[in-house]
Amino acid sequence: MYLLSQNKQDQYLKELFDFLRIPSISADPKYKKSVKEAAKWLANSISLAGCENIKIISTKGHPIVYGEKIINSNLPTILVYGHYDVQPPDPINLWDSNPFNPIIKKTDTHPNGAIFARGSCDDKGQMFMHIKALELMISNNDLPCNVKFIIEGEEEVGSDNLEIFIRENSDHLKANVILISDTGILDNNQPSITTGLRGLSYMEVKITGPNRDLHSGLYGGTVANPINTLCDMISSLKDNKNRVAIPGFYDDVIELTSEERKEMSKVPFSDELFKKSLDINLTSGEIGFSTPERKSIRPTLDVNGIWGGYTGEGAKTVIPSEAYAKISMRLVPNQNWKKISNLFEKHFKKIAPLSVKVEVTTHHGGQAYVTPTENIAYKAAHIAYEKSFGKPPFAVRDGGSIPIVPMFEEVLGCKTILMGFGLDSDAIHSPNEHFGVFNFFKGIETIPHFYNNFVKLYNK
Repeated sequence: MYLLSQNKQDQYLKELFDFLRIPSISADPKYKKSVKEAAKWLANSISLAGCENIKIISTKGHPIVYGEKIINSNLPTILVYGHYDVQPPDPINLWDSNPFNPIIKKTDTHPNGAIFARGSCDDKGQMFMHIKALELMISNNDLPCNVKFIIEGEEEVGSDNLEIFIRENSDHLKANVILISDTGILDNNQPSITTGLRGLSYMEVKITGPNRDLHSGLYGGTVANPINTLCDMISSLKDNKNRVAIPGFYDDVIELTSEERKEMSKVPFSDELFKKSLDINLTSGEIGFSTPERKSIRPTLDVNGIWGGYTGEGAKTVIPSEAYAKISMRLVPNQNWKKISNLFEKHFKKIAPLSVKVEVTTHHGGQAYVTPTENIAYKAAHIAYEKSFGKPPFAVRDGGSIPIVPMFEEVLGCKTILMGFGLDSDAIHSPNEHFGVFNFFKGIETIPHFYNNFVKLYNK
């Protein structure tokens, strides 16, 4: 729709790079000032793009950035959601470059170059596409509807304060559709629209044995080692079919019909390419399901971190007093994350031997979400992708979670459309996260098509 000159492309990339240099890590209190700096930068950016009534809203945690462009109260309104916080970059030593000093490098999947930086794909780069797309529509006098931006700084830690804000300001945030770019496409030659997200329950466990670290020679063989015990307990959480062994875990899971699974199988996917991209020889997961099914329509349980004892240089022969693990469960529609969290806590305490004490902490979670494909937002997105990519998109379920999405529908009463442009290989949450230059500009190209088609369908 809009042909960007090389100078304009360079300008947009420079602005994005400035944004990516801000280490807005929401999970680490050491970066609180940086998170605020990112919010201020963002507020200024959406103001320069043409938004009005810009607000940086304080919360008990990190700020929310709001802006709007209301051109006519009789027109439909699109509420654009995104987040400016990022995951911690650890382990730093596995990055090929500084995670907060963005650079462009060519890769096999991104021959035109990819932007390597923490947050480049999740979600600064994808959210920034919307700001630039709006700027273009306003500058060309092509904006066909009202727009509201709500951009938070706590998505990576659960969105608790955003939920409070939305519930308290639901009248002010009224819209006809929520638009989010925090997902991906199948590949750069085949677009797709994410029609489902898994829910999440994120837990932390602590195992305590003796009242202090013990000499492993003097005490080895006489007391329970908390790390050994924790490993045994975690190992028991899956059965020999790779199903979660927590009683009641699958009670509310809705099984897809054979027809629905057959329809899913039509989406192009190669197990061999999947294994090659991860440098593994064998996939793993719940018996009886394909790799795409395992990572989208089936619930999971994974250890995200485990620690205890001595992990420094050299040797220190101790039996540790404590051991810890962080465990996440991805959930499917109809599983309630709070119920699953309670089932996990009850079961984990029950399987602990008397030789240790157990503490279980629930960090955060969210419900699964499915977007209906018959509504006008999906149809508008379908047309938009087909227009910009030259071929129709597939509808796919995603394995990730955006905890705030189901709550948007509950409180604001409107559907969410997930228009992502990243690739599975873009290493979000991992070292060397990146986002294709092609994908960044393709998003800016596609978003105005969605606006125009949504308004046309809305007015029919």
